[in-house]
Amino acid sequence: MFGLIKSKYANYTKNNLLGYKGRFLFLCIFLSGCATYQSKVERARTLLESHDAEKAIGLLKPLAKEDGKDQLIYIFDYATALQIAGKYKESNQELMAADRMSDRKNYLSVSRFGGSLLFNEEMTQYKGEDYERLLINVMSAINYLMLRDRENALVEVRRLNEKLQYYRLEEKKEYEQNTAALYLSALLWEAEKNWDSAYIDFERTYKRDSNISYIQEDLVRSAIHAGRGDAAKKWSKEFSLGPKPEWRDKDIGELVLIYQQGWGPRKAERPRVVTPYGFVSPGFPMLQPTRTFTRRAKVEVVSEETVPVLSVEETKTIYNVQDTSIKTLEDSYGPLIAKRIAAFIAKKVAANAIDKKNEGLGAVLFFATQIADRADLRQWSTLPETIQVAKLQLKAGKYKVHIRVLFESGQYSGEDMPPIEVEIKPRDKTFLNWRSFR
Repeated sequence: MFGLIKSKYANYTKNNLLGYKGRFLFLCIFLSGCATYQSKVERARTLLESHDAEKAIGLLKPLAKEDGKDQLIYIFDYATALQIAGKYKESNQELMAADRMSDRKNYLSVSRFGGSLLFNEEMTQYKGEDYERLLINVMSAINYLMLRDRENALVEVRRLNEKLQYYRLEEKKEYEQNTAALYLSALLWEAEKNWDSAYIDFERTYKRDSNISYIQEDLVRSAIHAGRGDAAKKWSKEFSLGPKPEWRDKDIGELVLIYQQGWGPRKAERPRVVTPYGFVSPGFPMLQPTRTFTRRAKVEVVSEETVPVLSVEETKTIYNVQDTSIKTLEDSYGPLIAKRIAAFIAKKVAANAIDKKNEGLGAVLFFATQIADRADLRQWSTLPETIQVAKLQLKAGKYKVHIRVLFESGQYSGEDMPPIEVEIKPRDKTFLNWRSFR
């Protein structure tokens, strides 16, 4: 690029050079003002918040199908919209494509890398943040659960574990295990009557997060069913919790709601400061919490044979997407800072080289590239704030289920899922999935 500039404009007169300076400055300002990813998907997010997933899908699909440096993020959001619309098979097809795309090696072209050094990170191919790559498998596992394909749901959990192992061994990144994946894995093993594997994953979940509300009962119950007498005694004593009659009742099944609450954090540019080296810091992204007013959901179950509510349960958080993603991004700033320092040096070198041939043009170049520099705000912006679960033990039969979303105060928010009919089978689990936004 710089060779072209030097050869083409070396013999320009001063007036021509000044004209070129203006055009070049205009080009850089134009590039800095181009429509960003965030602005392109804002309408789709608004539609999802209004529970109009079909229209959101219509907006996101052409973006997700178009080859380009931003394709991965549009696939992320498109897959989420499909899941929200209950199109679980189609959602998984997109998530599989995203998984392959985010794992490609040698993804970065030399020209785009150079552009990112001179202008901004958004000129490079987006490969996803580490926390986004891990959540691909969590969302895929949820899709498979809804498709009643428990085998492939467990495969997704194993793939997540393989990614974590890769980060630990190859990239020396010590990411904590995803408790949503662990807990869902334990529930799946339990549904398959693989009690020992269920106990192991419940115990791993407890070690990762002992505050999950169901985990104490889960440990005692799974230890008893797995025939781990010593473990059952240990947990029963520690939690002052004994076996419950329904754990042995062959006519009892379980309803499990997977509730995805709110919006995950949104990327914004960090405030810029003057560095000790005398230049203004480049654009760095940060994740900011997205405020939502509803905090949990209440599941109300009505039997077909009775009018009053038969059973009520509120959801409990098993994974905080917001906290984990913010922490993971903060932990990745070392390499990003190094790259942005390299970018500053590249701009100065390019400006000095051009100045030797065309006095004054280098300064214009440097100034213009500083204007064009901005933080890379691309992200999987349709993720929830938290993943929550509610579990209800019910006699086998058909029921009508209402899901109502609650404010922190416990009052109904009015953002409710339309009532649906479910069938509970004895000694089995029935899974539901729902997402709220407000």
